[in-house]
Amino acid sequence: MRGIAIILTMLIFSACQQKNMEQEIISTYAFRLKPGEDLKEGIEKIVKENSINAGWVATCVGSLTDYTIRFANQPEGNSDSGHFEIVSLTGTVSTNGSHLHISISDSTGKTIGGHLMQGCKIYTTAEIVLQSTNKYEFTRQKDGTTPWEELQVKEK
Repeated sequence: MRGIAIILTMLIFSACQQKNMEQEIISTYAFRLKPGEDLKEGIEKIVKENSINAGWVATCVGSLTDYTIRFANQPEGNSDSGHFEIVSLTGTVSTNGSHLHISISDSTGKTIGGHLMQGCKIYTTAEIVLQSTNKYEFTRQKDGTTPWEELQVKEK
């Protein structure tokens, strides 16, 4: 009887250890986009090449010569040319769809921001760090709460 109890205890302990071994892994991707490259396309390329299914922007600094940003509650993006500093970039990234917001400032410090669209061309550099987790999968689906495809988070 005592031998069975020891075996059961060992099996339970082993199962608990095995579950704990399935730990979350955070991966980091640091890269630089060069003059003339498109910011959104560059990010999407890294996401695709690394099969990132649940990621986020950790940081981004750099500058643009052209921007295309969709402002809140507007159907189309607005574009302009000049010299702009990237003062923030945030959002979620996934091979299943990303959602990114950017803030930029002009030479007077006037800052605007909105939804990042294609057409944001790098001036001197964009230094970007993305991170991802193996614990989740991000998808985008219409779920009835809004008319748009919204983030759906699935635990793996």
